[in-house]
Amino acid sequence: MVCTIPVLFSYWAEPKHGLELSEYLNDHIAELVAKYPKNYIGLATIPMQDTELAIKELERAKAIGHVGIQIGSNINDENLSEERFFPIFEACERLGMAVMIHPWQMMGFDSMKKYWLPWLVGMPAETSRAACSMIFGGVLERLPNLRVCFSHAGGSFLPTLGRIEHGFNCRPDLVAIDNEVNPRDYVGKFWVDCITHDIDALKYILKMQGSMRVCLGSDYPFPLGDLEIGKFIEESDLSMQDKENIFSNSTLEWLNLDKSLFL
Repeated sequence: MVCTIPVLFSYWAEPKHGLELSEYLNDHIAELVAKYPKNYIGLATIPMQDTELAIKELERAKAIGHVGIQIGSNINDENLSEERFFPIFEACERLGMAVMIHPWQMMGFDSMKKYWLPWLVGMPAETSRAACSMIFGGVLERLPNLRVCFSHAGGSFLPTLGRIEHGFNCRPDLVAIDNEVNPRDYVGKFWVDCITHDIDALKYILKMQGSMRVCLGSDYPFPLGDLEIGKFIEESDLSMQDKENIFSNSTLEWLNLDKSLFL
């Protein structure tokens, strides 16, 4: 699965320029997929800064062969629960387009640049921010057929779910104001990738999600990615079924694709 790198989201740009860039990037990936249909599948990028243009490009992306979109964990520092983004997610569900959410524009970036902390601390927090926003904002509740995958094993969301759930229970006046469903109830209803770099951490994620909700991730070509993709999984004591699910079956289900297309 190929998609553009997050730095090219360009949500800061004028909407018409964001659309033009999205069209250029999406056309390029579509050409790659058309040339090598058994090797690649594509996710599009859309100008999230303008709802109407985003839906327009989403529909065009599906028409030229994309099976989903990749978006950022926030849009110009606005949470994904903002009502103006809901029609985009609604269109994704209607069109059967999967959604991958990747952290970017990390919170606190300017105050913790030393030691690469935005990438080591900010990125996991950004992914949890996106997951919490979509759950607490009722996006996943209102759109039960929306197929969402959170990058980097869901960031800090799953490891800190106990704290998140406790906050939901002890201060519903602050947390449960838009959705009264316990956040734990959504575990296993979305996908995450396997990028943990630690087999014990991955086993914890698998215990919570099940292997059909954990996709193979690479984060290629970045150094924080899995430099030998899947090696730590192949060399682990996970069952062959769990390995097969991670390496192919879960991703195919998330993208609603038939494995026979690639044989």
